[in-house]
Amino acid sequence: MSHQPHPRRWWALIALVLMSLAVGFDVTILNLALPSMAKDLHADNAQLQWFVTVYTLVLAAGMIPAGMVGDRFGRKRTLLVALVIFGVSSLVAAYAPSTGTFIAARAVLGLGAALLMPTMLALIPTMFTAEERPKAIGTLAGASMLAFPVGPLLGGWLLNHFWWGSVFLINIPVVVLAFLAVAVWLPESQRERGRRIDAGGVVLSSAALTALTYGLIEIGERGWTDAAVFGPILGGIAALALFVLWERRARAPLVDLSLFANARFTIGTALATLVNFTMFGVLFALPQYFQANLGADAMGSSLRLLPLIAGMLIGMSAAARLSRMIGPKLAAGLGFVLLTASLFWGATTDTGSGTGSAAAWTALHGLGLGCVLPTVMDAALGALSPSNAGVGAAVTQTIRTLGGSFGAAVLGSILTSAYRAAVPQQARESVFAGLAAARSAGSATLADTVRSAFVHGLDIVLATSGGLGLVGVIVALAWLPGTPERPRPGTPRHQQAHVPEH
Repeated sequence: MSHQPHPRRWWALIALVLMSLAVGFDVTILNLALPSMAKDLHADNAQLQWFVTVYTLVLAAGMIPAGMVGDRFGRKRTLLVALVIFGVSSLVAAYAPSTGTFIAARAVLGLGAALLMPTMLALIPTMFTAEERPKAIGTLAGASMLAFPVGPLLGGWLLNHFWWGSVFLINIPVVVLAFLAVAVWLPESQRERGRRIDAGGVVLSSAALTALTYGLIEIGERGWTDAAVFGPILGGIAALALFVLWERRARAPLVDLSLFANARFTIGTALATLVNFTMFGVLFALPQYFQANLGADAMGSSLRLLPLIAGMLIGMSAAARLSRMIGPKLAAGLGFVLLTASLFWGATTDTGSGTGSAAAWTALHGLGLGCVLPTVMDAALGALSPSNAGVGAAVTQTIRTLGGSFGAAVLGSILTSAYRAAVPQQARESVFAGLAAARSAGSATLADTVRSAFVHGLDIVLATSGGLGLVGVIVALAWLPGTPERPRPGTPRHQQAHVPEH
C-alpha cells in the first residue's frame, strides 16, 4: 500500500459512515420492536432475550478473528462480503415466520457486523494522513453516536406505520449504497497471506460465550437449580479456562493475554464493560415498560428514550474537558455516582409513576453514561504502547460488547424471574401475553397484577444495576489514574481514539 493518501479517501469515508449507521441501527431499533414481536411470533421472555443477545454475542465473538480475516484476504473484499451477509440476513429477519428463524437470522446479522466493525477501523490509518486521521475518526465516531437517537425515532415511526419486520428492511438501501460506495471508492489493502488464524482460539471462545449466554438466559425460565442452567454455565466456564490455557501456548494467539498485565488497561476495560452490562439491561427493559405500563405506542416509546440519549450526548461532549480539569479518577468516579444515583432513583418506580419521572432519571442515567465511557476507554487505551494499541482496542471493544450481551441476558433473567413469581399461569409468557390474557378475560384485576409484577421486576433490575454502579465508583476511585496518561512520543493521541461500539 502506498503511503500517499488515497485520492478518493473522503468519498470512501462516506461508505464507512453508512456501514457504521447500519450496524448501530440494529442494536437500538430492536428493543422498540420487542412488544410487537412478542405478540406476532408468540415469543416468551427467554426468546425476547435471545433476539437482543444473539446479535451482540456473535458480534463480540467474531470481532477479533474478523480483523484477521480482513488482514489476510483484503479489507475491501472482506467489506463487500460482509455487506452481502448483512443485507441477506436483514431480509430473512424481516420476513422470519418463527422465533427460531429470526434468532438464526440475527446471529448471521451479527456475523456480518463483526466482519464490518474491525475492518472499517483498520482502514482509517491506511487511507488518511496523520493530520487527517482525527477528522476521519471523529466523523466515524459521530456516525456511531448518531445511530442512537436516529435508530429509535426511525424505528418508532416505522413500527407505527408498518409491521415489525420493516425495522430490518431499512438496512437494505443502506447496504446497497454502502456496497456501491465500497466497490467504487475504496482501495484494496495488501493481503497478509502468511498470517495464521487461531482456529482453536476461535472455537473455544465461541463455545464458552454461547454456553454461558444460554445458561444465563435460562435462569429466568428454569431457576438456578435446573441442569439446563448450571450445565451450560459450568461448561462455559470450563471452555473459558481452556481458552486461556490455549492462548498462553498458541504461536499466533487470538488474544494477546499480556495486555492484561497492564493494570490501567485491565481496570479501564473492566469499568467500560460494567457500564455496558447495566446499559443493555436498562435498554432491554425500558421500551417494554413504556408500552406495557405507560401505554405508549412504538413512536411514543422511542420519544421517551430521547432524555437518556440527550444526557449521554451532553456527558460525552463534556467528558474530555472534565477529565483534563479534575483527572480521570474523579471524572469517572463522578460519572459512576450519577449513573448509580439514577439507577436507584429509577428503582423507586411504581405503577403510579409517569413519563416525567422516567424522563428525569433516564436523563441523569445518560449523563452518567456519557461521562464514564470516554473516560474509562481513554484510561484503558492511553496506557498502551503504539505497537499494541490496535489489538488493545479490538480486545476492549470485544469485552465491552460481551458486557452488553451478558447484561441483557442476566438482567433480563432477573426481570423474568421476578415477573413470573408474581403472576398467575396464563400471564407468565411475557408482560404482553399477560395483558392480552387480561383483555380477553375482561379482567382489570389481572391487568393490574401483570403491570405491578413487571414494575416490580424492573425495580429489581435497576437496583441490581445500581449496586454494580457502586462497585464502579469504588474501583474507579481506587485504581484509575489521577492524572491523564500522556501520549507517548511519536504517537498522536487520536491513534488511540476509540470509535464508540454499539
